[in-house]
Amino acid sequence: MKFLCVACDEAMKLVDTGEVSPGDAFTAVFRCPRCGARTALLANPWETQLVRSLGVSLGGRAAPHEPLELVRDRLVESRLLWTGEAERRLERVPEFVRPMVRDSVERHARERGCREVTCEVMDEVRSQMGM
Repeated sequence: MKFLCVACDEAMKLVDTGEVSPGDAFTAVFRCPRCGARTALLANPWETQLVRSLGVSLGGRAAPHEPLELVRDRLVESRLLWTGEAERRLERVPEFVRPMVRDSVERHARERGCREVTCEVMDEVRSQMGM
């Protein structure tokens, strides 16, 4: 998404972003490189949280995108390994809730940066659920 200067039909450049702490609104200021016109974006706390959850960062990247970078990242993310012991333990979970348990455990493992689901990871999820 880009902001365009209405007068110049030029893509505006990011000038400044405000500091954002959890629960705060977010502001970003843009300026037209041709005529100098400025505009600001104000996102409320809910919108700010939504943008953060999507992993979006304002201001662009230092390195160019690699070909199919997003696809590769999603494929790697979806291939979480399970130890044999963790798989056997999952098989003991009733079949009707097993997919939900698998999703919860894998989400927790990803949030912790784990590439593998172990019984220890399963125990962490279980203790968070108060079981």
